[in-house]
Amino acid sequence: NRSELTRFRSICRVCFPEGSYVDALQPPYTQRSSTGVKTMTAHNSDSDVIIIGGGHNGLACAGYLAKAGKSVRLFEARDILGGAAVTEEFHPGFRNSVYSYSVSLLHPQVISDLSLEQHGLEIMERPAGTLSLLENDHLLLTRDDAQARAEIARFSKRDADRIEQFEAEISAVAIALRELATQAPPDFGGGWRDLMQLLSAGNVARKLGSHSQKVLATLLTSSLGNYLDSWFEGEALKGVLGLEGVIGNFASPYQSGTAYILLHHAFGEVKGRAGAWGIAKGGMGAISDAMARYAQAQGAVLEVGAPVEHIVLEGRRAVGVQLADGRTFRAQQVAANVHPQTLLTKMLDPELMSADDRRRIEGYRSHSATFRMNVALSELPQFTSMAGRGDAHFAGAIEVSPSLAYIEQAYLDAKQLGWAQRPVISMQVPTTQDNSLAPEGAHVASLFCQHFQRHLPNGQNWDDVRERVADQVIDTIDAYAPNFKASVLGRQIKTPLDIERDLGMIGGDIFHGALQLDQFYSMRPIPGHASYRMPVDNVFLCGSGAHPGGGVTGLPGRNAAQAMLRGR
Repeated sequence: NRSELTRFRSICRVCFPEGSYVDALQPPYTQRSSTGVKTMTAHNSDSDVIIIGGGHNGLACAGYLAKAGKSVRLFEARDILGGAAVTEEFHPGFRNSVYSYSVSLLHPQVISDLSLEQHGLEIMERPAGTLSLLENDHLLLTRDDAQARAEIARFSKRDADRIEQFEAEISAVAIALRELATQAPPDFGGGWRDLMQLLSAGNVARKLGSHSQKVLATLLTSSLGNYLDSWFEGEALKGVLGLEGVIGNFASPYQSGTAYILLHHAFGEVKGRAGAWGIAKGGMGAISDAMARYAQAQGAVLEVGAPVEHIVLEGRRAVGVQLADGRTFRAQQVAANVHPQTLLTKMLDPELMSADDRRRIEGYRSHSATFRMNVALSELPQFTSMAGRGDAHFAGAIEVSPSLAYIEQAYLDAKQLGWAQRPVISMQVPTTQDNSLAPEGAHVASLFCQHFQRHLPNGQNWDDVRERVADQVIDTIDAYAPNFKASVLGRQIKTPLDIERDLGMIGGDIFHGALQLDQFYSMRPIPGHASYRMPVDNVFLCGSGAHPGGGVTGLPGRNAAQAMLRGR
């Protein structure tokens, strides 16, 4: 009896330490997944909600719904929970975050609501700033504002005088827009609820003030390159700032609308510090593990190795799902943490959509041109320009993005040849803060690289060129740190094709669809279905293809759960 079980759980939570009662409430067929989180084989019976996909947003959605008293079942196709937020051993003794690798966008409300810290999550702020590698030089921007201004002044005194105002303007708009990230966008042609959402959004814009409204309008319409050129003259500074605008965004830095990505990456915070970045102790899988533990503690049933074939309908109303192994499960609502094209064209019959909606979802752009590597290192890289400067810079971001021209060339190479001959690279060495990831004295490095097309020209296949391209990435870093290549003990390569195959991210897009003007807010994933409700009754989108988009935020899962609880 579910009500009795819920009452029993409540009593246990009062009397015993958090989590100590869970094993007694699990059935004997509980098994442990490779994440260390318990997963269960589900009974073939009715639930209030079925969630397709155990990425972090699916787990967040499950946690919120179970917390509200709903009976929840979650099915994950892979043998591990977490989607892109997972930690794996990629070389004997070396572990690291496989896909996503930094923490900033994970919303503090999600951390609080799902008691993630009480369920094992520890986030450590990166104490260092950013080291941008230049030819025979570097730009080192630490957390010390005076040092950062002095460093910028080495290249341009005017830029040093302007940087504080630039950061203040970006931060003011980003902080205000964080409020919109936690709300469902209004749908076009909607009813009273959408009208109220529109008024709420208008109120957020009004509170920005006239100057910040102008900044927002500029960021939404301007190119990244033009926006930075209007502020600064130093190529090194524009290069390091420009990298934020091309992460996961396959576009020229001079394409209109690309300046908005500066805002998307400024939404976050770590331990109350706006715009800060950090790492999860134990890797990004620790976030997914904590979410899974919370959801289970609330009664959610999680099953891995259980791909969903399609959503079962009665008329135009979803009533459950059928798994690839033939099992069928019924539910009153279905939430999908999958790519929107997968949901609307494969798990549902596309003929259920209007012709206009079909055209839009078929034309949905999904290509982030991302190439990920993890490398096991026998020693830290020794950057030529940093000789004698110590190792403090390894506790921050290390970037190969020396100018906007460099970023532009990487894009043009990828557009013509398939991948950047000199890639844009963001490196992080988490073992300088978390020594549990590698043997003593050794390190792991995360390499996040742009631009690499999912579909290569001239009949080339990623499986054939992956090692050659990985060698080019290594050689790019070796040009700045001559010991780097020789220190590599092992490497894990994730091409855009690997990302697509592993995670179902069409086009290898880490954001489940390009975050550009016509594919965000009320336009995401398609106009008329931005409020998490899909064209079929009782079906909701709870992944990164929904507002506010990609990154490890937990917000699409949270917002979709709220929409499901509100009902119609």
